[in-house]
Amino acid sequence: MVASAPRMFYRGAKEERQMTNKHFPKGLDDRQRDADGEIRKKRSDTMVRTLRGKYGSAFADGYRSDAKLGTVLKGERVETLDQLLKKR
Repeated sequence: MVASAPRMFYRGAKEERQMTNKHFPKGLDDRQRDADGEIRKKRSDTMVRTLRGKYGSAFADGYRSDAKLGTVLKGERVETLDQLLKKR
């Protein structure tokens, strides 16, 4: 008698899609909220050119387009993108 391998159950594509499509309410600037409801922060390595596409060409005026958000925040002595936007 040959021992059979344990049965593996495959989760269907539809079921898997439902698990990964969990949406949370949008927050500031269309940013998603985390599972605990906190608004996700912009990463400090986001390029200024990317942010200028969203906030206009005058965003972070005086900084190169390849500068990172973290550099701008330090230079402007603020901690978050929201604080920087309010400062303008």
